[in-house]
Amino acid sequence: MRKLVGLLLLGLMIQISACNKKSTTDHKTVFNINLEEGLTSLDPAFCRNHYTIWMDNQVFNGLVQINDSLKVVPCISKTWQISTDGLTYTFHLRNDVYFHDDPHFKNMTGRKAVASDFVYSFGRLIDPKVASSGSWIFSDKVVGKEAFIAPNDSTFIIKLKQPFAPFLSLLTAQYCSVVPKEVVEFYGKDFRSHPVGTGPFKFKYWKEGEVLVLLKNEKYWEKDNKGARLPYLDAVRATFIADKQTSFLEFVKKKLDFLNDIDGSYRDDILTKSGKITQKYKGKFILNTAPYLNTMYLGILVDSSLSIVKKSPLKILKVRQAINYAIDRQKMIKYLRNSMGTPGYSGFIPEGMPGFDGKCVKGYSYDPDKARRLLAEAGFPDGKGLPEISLATTVGYRSLIEYVQGQLDRIGIKTSVEITQGASLRELVSKNGINFFYGQWIADYPDGENYLSVFYSKNKIPYGPNYTGFNNKKFDALFEQTYQEKNDSARYALYQQMDNLVMEQSPVVVLYYDKLVNLYQNNISGYSLNGQNLLVLKRVVKGL
Repeated sequence: MRKLVGLLLLGLMIQISACNKKSTTDHKTVFNINLEEGLTSLDPAFCRNHYTIWMDNQVFNGLVQINDSLKVVPCISKTWQISTDGLTYTFHLRNDVYFHDDPHFKNMTGRKAVASDFVYSFGRLIDPKVASSGSWIFSDKVVGKEAFIAPNDSTFIIKLKQPFAPFLSLLTAQYCSVVPKEVVEFYGKDFRSHPVGTGPFKFKYWKEGEVLVLLKNEKYWEKDNKGARLPYLDAVRATFIADKQTSFLEFVKKKLDFLNDIDGSYRDDILTKSGKITQKYKGKFILNTAPYLNTMYLGILVDSSLSIVKKSPLKILKVRQAINYAIDRQKMIKYLRNSMGTPGYSGFIPEGMPGFDGKCVKGYSYDPDKARRLLAEAGFPDGKGLPEISLATTVGYRSLIEYVQGQLDRIGIKTSVEITQGASLRELVSKNGINFFYGQWIADYPDGENYLSVFYSKNKIPYGPNYTGFNNKKFDALFEQTYQEKNDSARYALYQQMDNLVMEQSPVVVLYYDKLVNLYQNNISGYSLNGQNLLVLKRVVKGL
C-alpha cells in the first residue's frame, strides 16, 4: 500500500510540475506542512478541529473573511447592509466566483456560486439530519431555513429572530463556507473526503493518516494589489506525522516549509526560558510569535443531572475552586512553555480579544493555602476522604497535565492522568462522557461571545459546545441581553459580568492564554500573522 501511495504522489507531483507550464524554467512550488493530529473531515459543516479549519480555509470561501487585524472584510459578498433594527442582513455577491471542477457538475465544469448556494449551505448547518457540529452558529439566531433568502443570484438575505451584534464576525467561521448542493447530495457523508469549494486551492487526494494534496485553483477570483491572480503556490502537501519531534526533524531537514508550535520534547533546544530563539538556531529559520485567541483550560463536567457527575467530588464548588487556586501558572508558562503564553489569571475570554480586561475579570491566582482551606471546608482536610480523580488529556500535553497533577498532589488532591487520542478525547467530551479533561477553545470568530457561548445553557450537548453542562440563569439572562446591545463597550461590560460568573462557579480551570508559535523556512514569504492562528496560504510565496 505504501508503494502505491508513493506512486500516486509521484504522479501528482509530475502533474503539478507540468500544469500551465509557460517555459522550461518555470518554478513550480509545493508548500509542505504536517498536521500531527490528523483530520476528521474536510466538510465545513464538521469543521471543529483546528487542522480541519486550516485545510477548509484553503478549499472554501464564505460571505466575509477576517484580515490579520481581525477585522471583517469582503469575500464572496462584496458589500452588505444591515437594517436599523439589526434583524435583516442583505449581502450583494460577486459574479466571478466559481466552484472547483467536479464530475457531478454539468460538463464536469465548476459553475458560478450564487445566492441559492448560501441558502442551501446555511440551511444544511441547522438541518438535524446533517447533525453538523456547527449547528450552534445559527440555532438560536434564526427561526428556521426560511430565514435564508435568495431573491436573485447576486442577493442573499438573512433574517434574524433577534439582533446579534457580532453576527458579521460569526459569519467568518469556516462553518459558514459555501458548498454546491448537487455535489454534496451526490457524495452524502462522503463529501468529507470529496470537498468542492470556491477557495484558492482545490482538493486532489487524501490518504487518511498519510497524505493530503491540494492543487492551485487556476480560476480563483481573488487578486493581489498588482492585479495578479492568487494563489502563488502550485500545491499544498500535508503529511500526518503524529510525533512532533519527528516532524521537527523533517522541518530541520527542510522537508517541511512550516511548523506550528514547539513541542516540549525539543522546546529548550529552540527557545530560552524567556522565549528567545537559541544561538543554535538563530538565522536557521523564521520564528514568529504573537498573541493567539486560544484559551487552554481544564474542563469540569458540572451538570448534576448526569450520573457520572453525581458520583464525582468535582460537583462540589469548593473542590473546583481549590483546584483553581492550587496551580502555579506563572511557573508553568516559564518552564513548560518557555514563556510562550500568558498565565490565565482572568476569565475564559483570552488576552488579545477585543474587550479583554484583566482588571475587570477576576480569575484565580496561585494560593495553595487558600486551596487547602477550601478543600477542608468541602469536607476533605488535606485531601482525606477525597477519591482519586481522573484527568484526561492527549499525548501532546502530557507533561503539562503531569505538572498540574503534581500541583494538585501538593494540596492533597490525588489524580490519575489518562492519555487519550485527540479524536477519542473530543468524542468523549462531546458526549458528556468524561468528568475532568484538558481542552482548548480557539476563536471561531473574534468576539468574546464565541467564548461565552461555551457556557450558555441552550448550547448544552448535543445542541452546542457547552461541554461542561454549565447552567446558570443569571448568566443566560446576561447572554441574551447582549443580543440587543449594539454599543461595543456596553456589550464588553456584559461579557465581563458573565466571565466573572463563570469564574465564580469554576466549571473550568483557565491555565493560560496561548501565543502562536510559527516556524517558516527562510525562503517563505507572504505568510499571515493573525490572532486566530488561521493558516492563510493564498498569498504565500516559496522562493528557490
